[in-house]
Amino acid sequence: MIRLRDVAPLSDLELEKIGFSWHTDTDGSKYVADQLVEVSQTEAEAYYEAANTLYDMYVEAAEYVIENDLFFELGIPFNIIDTIKKSWENDVHWHIYGRFDFAGGIDGQPIKLIEFNADTPTGLFETAIVQWALLKANGMDDAMQFNDIYKAIEENFKRLVTLFEDTSLFGERYEGWKMLFSSVEGNAEEEVTTRLLQQIATDAGFNTGFDFLQNVAFDENGISDGNGMEYEYWFKLYPWEDIGSDEGELAVLLNTIIQNQKAIILNPAYTVLFQSKGMLKVLSDLFPDSPYLLKTSDAPLEGAYVEKRHFGREGANTKIVDASGSTVAETDGPYENYRPVYQEYVEFPKDSEGNKYQAGVFFAYEACGLGFRRGGEILDNMSKFVGHVLV
Repeated sequence: MIRLRDVAPLSDLELEKIGFSWHTDTDGSKYVADQLVEVSQTEAEAYYEAANTLYDMYVEAAEYVIENDLFFELGIPFNIIDTIKKSWENDVHWHIYGRFDFAGGIDGQPIKLIEFNADTPTGLFETAIVQWALLKANGMDDAMQFNDIYKAIEENFKRLVTLFEDTSLFGERYEGWKMLFSSVEGNAEEEVTTRLLQQIATDAGFNTGFDFLQNVAFDENGISDGNGMEYEYWFKLYPWEDIGSDEGELAVLLNTIIQNQKAIILNPAYTVLFQSKGMLKVLSDLFPDSPYLLKTSDAPLEGAYVEKRHFGREGANTKIVDASGSTVAETDGPYENYRPVYQEYVEFPKDSEGNKYQAGVFFAYEACGLGFRRGGEILDNMSKFVGHVLV
């Protein structure tokens, strides 16, 4: 059972002072819980090991997909396939950060992969900043959390230059490269998250700028902001699958820019392979004996299973079917046009009130931080963020 510790909450004003404005859900309830999940050091280390092991498996699976031309099976838009291949071939297209979602890991329950949000993961600000602020406000020490996200992402930005070498070499190799950060205008959560990443890159030593996506200019010579400033790197908090499906002209331009080595785009195009839930079937086929994987297929399974869409988000277009074939929970949403995947059902850990918890482990070169989502049978956009404390 989930063990909880009550804490004094941060006020709305305190949250807004640190940039966190999406603190209240549409029903008036608070998004951030005034409790922390108690996690043992052993449990935290197990989450760390699971994420690191699974990332290596994803890399192997992506190579398999590319070599065997399985892009259709993963629902990848055809017009970004060449971009994916190019980004995969060269180490300078560095994966900055992603988030693994897990069931289990608490009170002896085995850790099971639910999915990997590798391209545009949510929850970064609350996991890296808000739960840390909550810890400090309640008089607890930094060492009482598995939360090195800020520093880990800073180091990963430096690896854009040093690659696999010691990041202390970054200063010797740094030549004033510029990095532009973009999100869609009108979404406060995405803008604040993007600006957080911009600040981390600035701390790493890059010259950075921010402009909304609709103001960014693209041509065969590269990428520039609304003022005409050109950048060598562009971070976009906008999914690659949406670029391929909805922004055909942009997809062509980005491919030309990458092929001509005019700019590097973050997260790289190959992260859409990791993002696709179709990869869960590939992993299940390649690693059938992994203790971290649930059996996954492109057809309904025997026994209880979860049906979800290749690029579904926030629990939308998800269905849970029990062993008798009856639907026990279902959500609608905008992702019904994506292909379905069927994953073996697993129970989430619960607290004394029956709320269910999904662990989110951020990954930036290695696992670097932990947070939790709390909700019902299907964790949707009304689920709550719950921080943690090591005990």
